[in-house]
Amino acid sequence: MEYKLKGGITLSDADFERMADKAERGEYPGTPGEWVVRPQGRPSLDGEELVSITFKVTKAQRNALDARAKTLGETRSQFMRDTLTRELAHA
Repeated sequence: MEYKLKGGITLSDADFERMADKAERGEYPGTPGEWVVRPQGRPSLDGEELVSITFKVTKAQRNALDARAKTLGETRSQFMRDTLTRELAHA
């Protein structure tokens, strides 16, 4: 079976087995570095606390929304925040 990662890389079961074997031997890629501890969750935007807003749309609307965001190189969330900001500026 193959698994496509968010960055576009595809890994197979054999890749995972190879990585597991190396990890069991104590072999890890890269060089050791400093551990960075940060708060859990998404970082705030503009220093403000984030809250969730949830509502339902049709699958067709969601697909169109995702396609539009993708053409702009944005995530769905970023596209929705930008759209909301733009519309509220006209209120």
